Amino acid sequence: MAKQTKSKWNGFSLKPRKEMPEGLWISCPGCEHMIYKSSVEKNLNVCPECNHHFRIEAATRIKYLVDEDSFQQILGDMQPKDHLGFKFRGTTYKQRLKEDGDKSGTKEAMLIGKAFIKGRAVSLAVMEPNFLMGSMGSVVGEKLCVAVDMAMEEKLPLVAVCCSGGARMHEGVVSLGQMAKTSAALAKFDEAGGLFISVLTDPTTGGVTASFAMLGDCLIAEPGALIGFAGPRTIAETIKVELPEGFQTAEFMLEHGFVDMIVHRKDLRSEIARLIDYCQK
Repeated sequence: MAKQTKSKWNGFSLKPRKEMPEGLWISCPGCEHMIYKSSVEKNLNVCPECNHHFRIEAATRIKYLVDEDSFQQILGDMQPKDHLGFKFRGTTYKQRLKEDGDKSGTKEAMLIGKAFIKGRAVSLAVMEPNFLMGSMGSVVGEKLCVAVDMAMEEKLPLVAVCCSGGARMHEGVVSLGQMAKTSAALAKFDEAGGLFISVLTDPTTGGVTASFAMLGDCLIAEPGALIGFAGPRTIAETIKVELPEGFQTAEFMLEHGFVDMIVHRKDLRSEIARLIDYCQK
């Protein structure tokens, strides 16, 4: 009789399981599915399941929008000053500027410069949501005005991609003054016959909505973007009424005539180029 060999299996292993590497999966706020991060990035940071448009940083936005290596940034080192010595919850304005600068890789909440979109030269302004939630302070207002002046001097269309939490409280009335300043600059640009295309992404709110964001000759919104002055929760709590379904979404705004069109991120380059050609700019 053959000798039986002892099984090498000694029951379930007590060794700790290998952990799933972090960052491989992300949860979509739209459909709540867990999806591969790489598949979302390959799809221009749009959910392949439900079409939810994720927020993206300014550098990525520029990469998706303009012709390769065509963006020439100006005023990239311009930074604000803390005239008020502002402090909130133990953090100073100077500290917050440094922290958000390190996080976003930018010096402010807007990048401006010249670029080409499908061969069409434009003056471009793109907001950075990772820098104090894209809020508008003195530098953002100044940068937009410089972008307007550049468009006017060189007879270029102006394209602004808005993504903002509104005016920046850290700068007080100086921040609120940028609403009038940017609006006046765009009024001058309009009188000169300039073309201003404003792209509204999630979210576009507060003083930015109440000034330059809504002054475009053509207002383009990304699907599902929140667009408004005060947020829907703030409004509901203030006036104590139930708001309509989809209130302040891009789709709601289009239905009520506040934006001209909703354009998927993959079609944005082509649509802007088409508008520039149509307006003969």
